[in-house]
Amino acid sequence: MINIQSLTFSYRKNKPLFENLQLRLEAGHIYGLLGKNGAGKSTLLKQMAGLLFPDSGTCEVMGYPSAKRQPAFLREIFLVPEEFYLPKVSVKRYVGTYAPFYPNFDEGAFYKYLKEFEIPKDQQLTEMSYGQKKKVLISFALATNTKVLIMDEPTNGLDIPSKSQFRKVIAAAVSEEKCIVISTHQVRDLDNLIDSIVIIDGHKIIFREDVQTVTDKLSFKTVSRIEESTDILFADSNLRGHTIITRNAGNEQSKIDMELLFNAILTNHKPIQEIFN
Repeated sequence: MINIQSLTFSYRKNKPLFENLQLRLEAGHIYGLLGKNGAGKSTLLKQMAGLLFPDSGTCEVMGYPSAKRQPAFLREIFLVPEEFYLPKVSVKRYVGTYAPFYPNFDEGAFYKYLKEFEIPKDQQLTEMSYGQKKKVLISFALATNTKVLIMDEPTNGLDIPSKSQFRKVIAAAVSEEKCIVISTHQVRDLDNLIDSIVIIDGHKIIFREDVQTVTDKLSFKTVSRIEESTDILFADSNLRGHTIITRNAGNEQSKIDMELLFNAILTNHKPIQEIFN
């Protein structure tokens, strides 16, 4: 679905942001692109959407070179950017203007999403708060029914109830034909949503595994005393005790802690990666 091969890109000459980057993403998954601010997440998403062009290497989406932005490519991909502009029109006028670009747009689903997000459908877009505008754009993105949906920091500006609603509507939207890529540095917002993890740090992809493989190989638990556990790969202390990651040596079933895993990969990458290799 998305195939990036030997991609090199730089904003400034002789200072590559990405160098020889390799990544392949398949349909039927919700990918979480995780990383700190400035890690290169937005740049990578813009490469996929054809808004930035590789210096060398290739980025293909559904078999189309994304940089060429062919009509057949554009009608099957939608990007929800972190920063966006919405015109001074009503919601209805916005839909009437932009929906025709997407042949599979479902107007009924769009207004259903608006209702779930508690957004008035007759309001002018410029009269809305940032969070309300973000919900309108997310609703429109889902209603396009494109094969590739890319979201850059979509939970920024959403309150806690809206983040929960966001996870519900995204989970319901996934299908075998769709590839959804969501980037965030607010890792906990993607708990119980994504099924594959891509972590980017230092402008490189340092971890790429599906959630099932992670829970097969690693165990996540909370203990009162660290001394009670052996083979600890990472630990974080809090008021409840110590949350730890260990090698899953006994086929234990544990719930993945996305934030704990993210911090573990950033601080103790090598021994964890060796388990997966």
